[in-house]
This record gives sequence, structure tokens and C-alpha cells, in this order.
Amino acid sequence: MGAEGVGRLDQRGFRRGVRLALDWGKARIGVAACDPDGTLAYPVETVPTQAATRRLPQLLAEYEPIEVIVGLPRTLAGDEGPAAGYVRAQASALIEANPQVSWRFSDERLTTVEAGRRLRSAGRDARRQRAVIDQAAAVAILEQALAVERATGTAPGEPGR
Repeated sequence: MGAEGVGRLDQRGFRRGVRLALDWGKARIGVAACDPDGTLAYPVETVPTQAATRRLPQLLAEYEPIEVIVGLPRTLAGDEGPAAGYVRAQASALIEANPQVSWRFSDERLTTVEAGRRLRSAGRDARRQRAVIDQAAAVAILEQALAVERATGTAPGEPGR
């Protein structure tokens, strides 16, 4: 595939290109990616937060995403509380250092719950596998973002800058 098709709209109004999703927690960051056509979202890895400033730029260089969707933990009422403020503050340096990438904050309410449910239905103990659940939550964030873009023809969430 040539670079000329990346970021362009396809027939359905969907932008082609790899996307990454981040489920940013205090201890770990779950990372997921999708193929350029947005067909499959898959887990990439779990990054310890103390390694984020080193590892996340490496992942950006490796995957060359057109967009990074950062899960924003809103309250059940839809408000932004301390957890959302923490995520915005932590992601800000990465966003500023990588202006070539489109950054979006997307509501991640209940994605960890959904990820745990999926793992349990697959026969895995989500409580014992926290690193795996962070990746699964990032996959859920990305799948939700892809579904929004396919349904509306617009990027999901709100701009990161």
C-alpha cells in the first residue's frame, strides 16, 4: 500500500490509516491499534506509566498512526472529574511533542467493564491479568471510535489540542 491512500476518505466517508488507542491509567497504559481500513482493532501492549515518555513515542514511530484516540474517563453522568483531568495532563506532553498526529479524546465510560466481561466470556480471569484488561479496554475504545466514524463520517470524540 502506498502512502498516497493514507488519511483519505474511502467511499463510505471513512479515513484510511492506522489508529492507536490509549487507555491511560495511573499505573499502566493499555495500547491498541487497527489496520489501515479500520477492520480489526487489536491489543498491542501495556506500557507502565513510568515508561510512557520513552515507549509511547517509539510506538508512534513504529505504527505511524493518522490518529491517536485517548480514552477520557468521564463520570457516569458524563462529567469530567479528577480522573479525566489526570489523563488530559498526562497526555498533554505527548500531544505537544507529536503535532504530526491527530489526537482525539473519546469518552471511555464502561470500556474497562466491557473489557472484563469479554475476557471472562473467553475464560480468562480479568482480575489476575490487569495488563491484559488495559489492552482490552484500549481495544474497546478503538472499536467505539471506529464505529462512530463509520456511522457519522466524522472523527470521534473531541480534538486533543
